[in-house]
Amino acid sequence: MTEREQIAERLKEARVMSGLSQENAAKILQIQRPAISEIESGKRKVSAEEIIQFAKLYKVSTSWLLLKEENESALDEQTKIAARELGKMDESDRKKLLEILRILPK
Repeated sequence: MTEREQIAERLKEARVMSGLSQENAAKILQIQRPAISEIESGKRKVSAEEIIQFAKLYKVSTSWLLLKEENESALDEQTKIAARELGKMDESDRKKLLEILRILPK
């Protein structure tokens, strides 16, 4: 897999983890949805400015998007996203979720 394809894969992963559709991301970034599709498929190069915009939108580091951090960092990024989502929940819902997590097999 080429570096462009790996970056494209990380961009798609970050978008999905952030809960955004291609359409949502395109609207927020003020670009066409097909551009997101082409970037995520590795058909279109991504500029440095776009990488910064994607990182801010998806709340991931630019170094992770640019393959500077190892794959295990994907788990770290998922943990950060999970923590942000937990922060949006009220205390009652957080407690319920934690109870569910405790009963799940490890």
